[in-house]
Amino acid sequence: MKNKIIVFSSLAITALMFASPVFAAAADVTKIETFVKSIIQVLVTIAGLVAAGFFVWGGIGYITSSGNPETLDRSKKTLLYSAIGLAVVLAAFVLTNIVSDLATGAFGAATP
Repeated sequence: MKNKIIVFSSLAITALMFASPVFAAAADVTKIETFVKSIIQVLVTIAGLVAAGFFVWGGIGYITSSGNPETLDRSKKTLLYSAIGLAVVLAAFVLTNIVSDLATGAFGAATP
């Protein structure tokens, strides 16, 4: 197994060494930026919907716990973790927008 990994990695490195740089010169930064932003926007939307679902799940568990400390604690943790997850996703979205703006300025691409 180890020999296969070594052979594959050496073949990949050799192919990259002899690859023509013409393919890299034709890339357009705005197309890549638009593609990455679209993917991130879809992932943030899905994560927001999942977090909203967990908020509802935790809220229903909190309301229907009937004073049971174990169920109440589990529902509180669900609400807390879904809030933390949503905050992380939103922070990642803001960070990617900042990095995208910095990359656009650094590479000199025109903003659409």
